[in-house]
Amino acid sequence: MGLDWSKIAAEAAQETDRQLAGDISSLTTMTDREIEELFPTHDDKQRLAELMEIVNGAGSRNRKINRIVDNIEDLAGTVLTIAGKLS
Repeated sequence: MGLDWSKIAAEAAQETDRQLAGDISSLTTMTDREIEELFPTHDDKQRLAELMEIVNGAGSRNRKINRIVDNIEDLAGTVLTIAGKLS
């Protein structure tokens, strides 16, 4: 009986997503559960992490705005999800 590599890979990906959600929640007021609900896929969490890196990073407000604008195609869904949570 051999190893089920696809199952092992899927479990590893889920664990990575849980860890990423935990890391993100430590930078926000959202809980791990809220992050999982709002950003269910690994790609969603990656985009949220990218946005949080910009927001929490060094630099002026204008520089941060420019970085977000430069990456708006990738980050627009994340911004909308967060704005929806706030309303």
